[in-house]
Amino acid sequence: MIIKFFGVRGSIPVCHPDFQSFGGNTTCVQMRMKDTNNIAIFDAGTGIRDLGKEYMQANHHQDEIFIAFSHFHWDHIQGFPFFAPAFSKNQKINILALGTGREFKNLKDIFRFQMREEYFPVELNQMGARFYFMLLDKDMEIFQADEKDAKHTIVIANKHKHPGGAFGYRIEREGKVFVFCTDVEHGDEIDQNVVRLAENADLLVHEAQYTSEELKEKKGWGHSSYEQAIQVAEMAEVKQLAITHHDPDHDDEFLTKMEKECQKRYKDCFLAREQMEIEL
Repeated sequence: MIIKFFGVRGSIPVCHPDFQSFGGNTTCVQMRMKDTNNIAIFDAGTGIRDLGKEYMQANHHQDEIFIAFSHFHWDHIQGFPFFAPAFSKNQKINILALGTGREFKNLKDIFRFQMREEYFPVELNQMGARFYFMLLDKDMEIFQADEKDAKHTIVIANKHKHPGGAFGYRIEREGKVFVFCTDVEHGDEIDQNVVRLAENADLLVHEAQYTSEELKEKKGWGHSSYEQAIQVAEMAEVKQLAITHHDPDHDDEFLTKMEKECQKRYKDCFLAREQMEIEL
């Protein structure tokens, strides 16, 4: 599988010359299967706009696209109305929320509400694509591309601490493991459930919006520090760590400095940049 970052910013998109190296779009990550070239998407921040444009320009078509959501704060859904494949009548899009312990019961309403005419000129039912809302109250699901595909993908979900709740995902396919874990607040001690989710992953994508000093003033905001992300990677013995969900006040100079500091402690880590690809 190939992981590509389309949005690596947290909270709100930024557009300024000092933020170009890492990118200013909010969270969106694509997973592409090498054997089928099919994609799956994690979160629909503003980065999904460029993902959709790339998908359409490549003339690639797959019968259904899965978009899995960690949670539904604005910075993780605000790009959805600008996702080009969602306007194609030939496209089926599965909106996936996997995991136990969710407080809401109607997934469709989240997207229907943000696209009411008061907020956006095109309502959800007018977009064109066929949407299927998959609110699965379970912690594991096995997906198969089609009946002819002998390969399958195992997805495991874990709820972690974040205002309103958020979920991390572990994806296993053909012996490779990708873990997507953003908007997580560990607290005074590392959440051991997150460590178990990330155990022996080939790639762990873990957020770190704050430095350790900043985190002291941001308790209860639902985020992690660079040090905590590295701790999870060390405890889970992951092969690579990608740090994401960069704070909108952290410019390229700051993030470059932090990346060097993180690599002193954990050499197989990097700060995610838009358009960066990692092959597993």
